[in-house]
Amino acid sequence: MAGHETANGYVKRIVDLRSDTVTKPTPEMRQAMANALVDDDVLGVDPTVDQLQKEMAQICGKDAGLFVASGTMGNLISVLVHCEVRGSEVIIGSESHIHHYEQGGISTLGHVYSNIVPNESDGTLDLRKVEDAIRPDDVHYPTTRLICIENTHGSLGGRCIGSEYTDKLGGLARRYGLKLHIDGARIFNAATALNVPIQRLVEAADSVSVCLSKGLGAPVGSVIVGSFEFIAKARRLRKALGGGMRQLGVLAAPALVSIHDIAGKLHIDHQNAHRLAEGLTRIKGIHVDLASVETNMVFVEVTEDSPLSANEICKSLKNYGILTMALTKNKVRAVFHHQISEDDVQHAIRCFQVVLENPTECTM
Repeated sequence: MAGHETANGYVKRIVDLRSDTVTKPTPEMRQAMANALVDDDVLGVDPTVDQLQKEMAQICGKDAGLFVASGTMGNLISVLVHCEVRGSEVIIGSESHIHHYEQGGISTLGHVYSNIVPNESDGTLDLRKVEDAIRPDDVHYPTTRLICIENTHGSLGGRCIGSEYTDKLGGLARRYGLKLHIDGARIFNAATALNVPIQRLVEAADSVSVCLSKGLGAPVGSVIVGSFEFIAKARRLRKALGGGMRQLGVLAAPALVSIHDIAGKLHIDHQNAHRLAEGLTRIKGIHVDLASVETNMVFVEVTEDSPLSANEICKSLKNYGILTMALTKNKVRAVFHHQISEDDVQHAIRCFQVVLENPTECTM
C-alpha cells in the first residue's frame, strides 16, 4: 500500500487493518468500470447493474435484487418495507450494526420502534428471549413485525451464524407471522468459514443486505435481495431516500469483478487473521481468544499488565505504518482483506511486539 504521514515522519510501508472497507479498486475493477455497459437506471434499467442484481439474487436464492448506496441504506430500506405500517416494532440485537451504527435511521426516518434483545457472544439471539420480546395483541403496545440478525457479526469479532440456528429463528418468525431480515454485510465471509452456500445460510430470511465494499473489496455499494414484491417496494423507497442512480453500471461493474475474482479467495483473509491472532498470543500485555477468530476479524484485548491503552497502542503502531482501530480503551480491532499479504501479517506481529516491549520509546 502507499505511504502514510505519521507523527515520526513518512512511513513507506502501510499495513491497513482498520477495516476491510479500505481496499483500493484493482486494475481489473478499474478496467471493468471503464468498459461497463450503462443506461439510465431510474428511467429504465442499467444492463450492468441488472446483471449484478440478478447474480446476487441467484447466489442468495431469492427472486430479485436491488443495488443500494450502502449497507446502512440497505438495512434501512429493508426494515421500512417490512414495517410499512405506523406503530411497527423490530426485534434487533443489542450489539447489532442497525442498533449502534446507523444513526437510529429506522426510528428517525421510518418511525419504527426497536425492541432490543441481548446478543449472545456468538452473535445469536436467545430464541426464548426473542419469543418473549414479541408483543401480544394489545392496544398498549407497538406491533412486532420483524426480526433482524447479523451474519457475520461485526461487533462480536466476525462470528458466524449457521443455518441450523437461522432455520429455527425463521420458524419462530413464521409462527408469529413475522418477517426475518439478515444484515449480511459479510455473509460471503460466513459462507466461506462455514463451508456452506450463501443460499443455505439465508434460506429462512425474507430479505438480506449484502455489502460489496467490505470483504468483497468493491469500491461502493450493497445489494438487497428478497421477493419480487419486496424489491418493488424497496426500489420506490430507494428513490425517496435519494438513492436512485443513473448510469449505475460504473459502480456495478467492479462489484461483479469482486464476486467473480475475490469471493473465492476470502479463506486467505481468514487464514491471515488466524496468523495474526496466533502471533499476538505470544506478546505480553495483550490477549486474543483464538476460538473467537472465525473469519477476517481479530479483537485484541488489552490486559491489565499492558503498559499502553488501546488508543496508545494504535497510535504507536501507526508510527510503524500499522493502522488499526481502538474500539474501547482496552480493545483493538484488526480486519483483513485481499490486499493484506502473509508477509504483512508477520510485519504487523513484529510491530505489535516492538510497541508493547518499548512503550516509552513508542509514545514519545
